[in-house]
Amino acid sequence: MIEATLAEIRKPETLYSYHDEIVHIIDGRRKEEVGFFVPKSMAKEFSVFIENIEKAKKRSLLERIAKAQVIDPIEEGAVSDGIV
Repeated sequence: MIEATLAEIRKPETLYSYHDEIVHIIDGRRKEEVGFFVPKSMAKEFSVFIENIEKAKKRSLLERIAKAQVIDPIEEGAVSDGIV
């Protein structure tokens, strides 16, 4: 992985040289992370990686909801006070 600043990424000759590596983009003035540049050649693998992360987040949320419902069940004819 290569680190580059926003100013370097804005130059077309520099941007097109990153066709086979992921670039970690940093704001040069603030010294903060901005994000990542993923080349088109790696887009399929990266999108699968992102989908797996999103599925894990959703699964974690559903497990949390299920645990909360076990703690605070709604019985017939009753109104729940909400999931904790």
